[in-house]
Order: sequence, then C-alpha cells, then structure tokens
Amino acid sequence: MLPEEPSVRIKRRIHSVDLLRGIVMMIMLLDHTREFVHHNALVNDPSNLANTTTLLFFTRWITHFCAPGFVFLSGVSIYLQKMNGKNNAVLTRFLWTRGLWLIFLEFTVIRFLMVFNLDYSYFGMAQVIWAIGVSMIVMAAFHHFPLKVNAAVGLAMIFLHNAFDGFAIAPNVVFANMPPPTFAQDLWIAVHQLGIVPIFGGASKIFFNYPLIPWIGVMMAGYTLGSIYEWEAKDRRKWLLRMGVAASVLFVVIRAINVYGDPQPWATQSNPVFTFLSFLNTTKYPPSLLFLLMTLGPSLIVLSVSDGIEVKSAWQHVCVTFGRVPMFFYLLQWVSAHTFGVALNYFAGVDTSYLFISVLDMGRAAPPNHGFPIWVAYLAWIAGLVLIYPLCSWWAGLKKRNKHWALSYL
Repeated sequence: MLPEEPSVRIKRRIHSVDLLRGIVMMIMLLDHTREFVHHNALVNDPSNLANTTTLLFFTRWITHFCAPGFVFLSGVSIYLQKMNGKNNAVLTRFLWTRGLWLIFLEFTVIRFLMVFNLDYSYFGMAQVIWAIGVSMIVMAAFHHFPLKVNAAVGLAMIFLHNAFDGFAIAPNVVFANMPPPTFAQDLWIAVHQLGIVPIFGGASKIFFNYPLIPWIGVMMAGYTLGSIYEWEAKDRRKWLLRMGVAASVLFVVIRAINVYGDPQPWATQSNPVFTFLSFLNTTKYPPSLLFLLMTLGPSLIVLSVSDGIEVKSAWQHVCVTFGRVPMFFYLLQWVSAHTFGVALNYFAGVDTSYLFISVLDMGRAAPPNHGFPIWVAYLAWIAGLVLIYPLCSWWAGLKKRNKHWALSYL
C-alpha cells in the first residue's frame, strides 16, 4: 500500500528536483541551438526517417525529455510550495497571476527573442510557456481539490486523449493553404491539435504547437506526485523507482502492440537501427501517451536515484544552479541560441535576414548556404551553457538572498 499520511516535513529545496530540471533545461538549449545553427534545421524534421541520420535523430530525440520534465516538475513545485507553508489563498493568487504573467511573456519577450522583430502580423507561438501558464491558472482551482481528484483528471488526460485523434481537423491547417478555421476549429486547435489560428480578423495569427491537452494533465500528475516528498526517504525512493520502471515498461509494451497511444505507428525499416528509431519516434505535438511514458518514466527513475544527493561535484553544481532558475535560464537560452545562429551565419558570409522573420517562414526564406554541420551546433550549445552559467548563478544567489515577491515570477 502507498503511505497515506505525511511522515516528514521538508523546509528546504530538494536537490534532486533541481538537478533533473537543470538537466532538461540544458538539453533544451541544445535543441534550440540546433534549430538556429544546423543547416536546414528549420526545414527538415530530424525525426523524419526518410532524411535523417542516427546522430541527428538522437540529437532531437534526447530533447524530447525537456518539455514533459519542465511541465511535470512545475506541478511538483506547486505541491512543494504548499508543503513548505504557503496557504491556499496565497498559493491560489500566485498561480493565477503567475500563469497570466507567463502567457504575457510568451507573446512578448519570448516571441521577440525567437524572431528578433516586432512585426505582430505573426503574433507568436503558443508553446511550452503558454502551456505552463494556462496549466497554472487551472491549478489555481484544482489545488483545492483532493490529490485523488488531481491524479484522476491528470491521468485521464494523459491516457485517454489519443482516443480523440480521429477528430483532427483535416487537412492540417498549419501548412496547407486553406480557408480560416471556424471558432470550434480554433478551440480544438488550442486544446488538442497542432495548428494556426487567425486573430484580429485575420490581421495576425498564432501557431499553437503546444495544445493544452494533455499538458494540463501532466502538471496535475506532477502536483500529485509532489506529495511523495512528504514521505520517508526510503519509501519515496522505492516508489519513484517503481513508477519510473512501470511507465518505461508500459511504453515498450503498448508501443510494441502498435494499436493505441500514438497516431504514428512504428514500422519495420531498411535496417534494424532505423526500425529501432521508428519504435522511438513518438508524437510530441500534442504529446501522445507513448511520448509521455517514454520521457516521464526515465525522469522518475532519475528522481529516485538522485534523491537525497549532496551537491558536491562541479557538474551537479551546474545542473542544480540551472534548475533553481528555470524561467531565467529559459529566456537566456533563446538569446544564446538565436544570437549564435545570427553571428555564425553572418561571419560565414550568409545573408541572415531569414533569422529576423516569423518562425513559420524562416526555413522557406533561408538561403541555400545557411547553417553548419551538426558538430558546430554542439560547440555553440556548449559555448552557450558556459556564457549563461555565471548569469544564472548570480540570479540564483540574488533570489536566495532577497525574498521579494516579484522575484518569484522569474
């Protein structure tokens, strides 16, 4: 039986949570650096087995752990705030105001850092920060409900949403030149399907690449799991490991059956390696059940094996520092990725104007000689981490010394 009552109160940061969050944030920078630096990254999907390599596929695949980890750990952090003394009224106000703040950032600061322009004929991308913001607003209400309710609703979204894949708007309005969607289609795109929604009478548009379901469910699941940090350490580690292994095994079993859990079935390829890649090639937009099992299962295992760590080594300090200031890091990593893309192409004599337009048009407008081999993207990623670390260390120190409420919003 799972322990029902809390057995220990924790009044400090949990290093294992910060460690995992720091790791996924660092990997996130790799993905965005690849998009701006690697040749044709904005055109060719590295998960498309018809035109990828094993290295390129896994460079993209490892970054799949970022968004689920980011959203899930945001849910864990909500419970930890409650556990550490924040009362329901204060937490409710914090969640809905921070949620609105994140949505504002998504379509202002983050939008600018992605495109380096203020042309709002392209309003922006509703991506992970938008999804976290809306999910926090939902959690402003749902944290008042029992954990069992949050667990049930969250797991239902995660496990059942693929049953509605057949209701997709066809053809996909993202890349097809089709008439504007109806209001009902707009709502469905925002909730469950990748797509573009015209706004302001068609004067602008939003690209919803992070539909809300099941991301809200992922945050609810993280919030529920946060209660495990009130258990004794021995029980916590044991159950984190069991849940992580169970999710990973469930991914393998359901994926092998190849009937449910992802709109993209795997298939035998020209060689065993690419058949394995096909098996791993699950759908992120929106994240399928199999995508989430594949990514959250190993994440729970990492939380188990790192539980109770004493931060001693240099790599642990780096990861934990990044993990303590995820929003600050998130903003800086866009600056790093986009700036490296502009600077490297500029010094290589490439016309960089394509890096100052909407994300939807960058790939089509890129000159043939743009971008660099994948190893250059890796070097730019490492350089970005080196440059960002001192700033994150300073910000983490500032937040530790100064408890002003405004600092909790970044």
